[in-house]
Amino acid sequence: MLFAFRPPLGKVRGKGPSMRFHRVIVGIAFLVFRSAIAAAPATAEDILDEASPPGTNFERAEFRLWLPAEAGLVRGVLVLVPGSNDDGRAMVDDPVWRAFAVRQRLAVVACHFADRHHDQDFIEDYVYAAHGSGQALLDALTRLSRRAQHPELADAPLLLWGMSAGGEFNYEFTAWKPERVIAFVVNKGGIYYTALTSKAARAVPGLLFTGGLDLGSRTDTIKGLFALNRRAGALWALTEEPKAGHVVGRSRELALLYFEDVLALRVAEPGSPLRAVQAGSGYLGDIRKRGLLPVRSATVTEADTAWLPTERVSRAWRSVVTDEPFNADLP
Repeated sequence: MLFAFRPPLGKVRGKGPSMRFHRVIVGIAFLVFRSAIAAAPATAEDILDEASPPGTNFERAEFRLWLPAEAGLVRGVLVLVPGSNDDGRAMVDDPVWRAFAVRQRLAVVACHFADRHHDQDFIEDYVYAAHGSGQALLDALTRLSRRAQHPELADAPLLLWGMSAGGEFNYEFTAWKPERVIAFVVNKGGIYYTALTSKAARAVPGLLFTGGLDLGSRTDTIKGLFALNRRAGALWALTEEPKAGHVVGRSRELALLYFEDVLALRVAEPGSPLRAVQAGSGYLGDIRKRGLLPVRSATVTEADTAWLPTERVSRAWRSVVTDEPFNADLP
């Protein structure tokens, strides 16, 4: 917004009425300009940061928002959570996640959570979303929705992706607020506070990754959580990467396919309620034999099967657990 001013005729160098009038006009114009800038909606070039004061279970809770250009109403928010106490806010710059967000009409929020210092720092307090850190995320989304002039962000459903402690937070957030989650990823983390989740949380599709070369305590914990909840009907898929240690590995590759297909199943239009997913509509993976089961059935929910939303995701899952290239094209 540009302003052009022509001073009133007459003397303008002194302190007479004409000069005072000119200064008043310039002042008004500046206020109008500043208000216009403050009210301007966020664009692709805008990076909006938010932070919460220290809370019950965290010292830091900082967030960064990125919105695709001309996104219109967004369908949801892709939340990226890094490993233990790491600052992941730069993840909004990742071209892969940005391209995915553009295709799917999503906002991206990347997080930095950090604990207060304590003597067992491998036990992250902040991942227990129900004790304050989860609300810090939701409060930040509300504030960002106002600043970005995207009111739908305040109540938008979430896709949760994270590594290690990030996946722990995702799991606990889903256990706490399942109604806000489209799908989530657990990724080789080892600290969890909730064992058996609610029926609503078990109805949220989830990918739980383990690494064949990771610490046994981590893999055993994730397998136990999966077995307990899958037996109770959880729409989750245990996904072991045979040659992966404590690394991201192929979890992002598979999550891109998984998120895209689950979005299509659960989100119709921006602002619409999340649609329930029927167990019988999916596909089953055989965890022990690392293959696919030919029969789709809502009654087969044993802990040695993985629930997968679509055929192409099931083929991609099989490729990951057998350590082979994808049999399904990336979106």
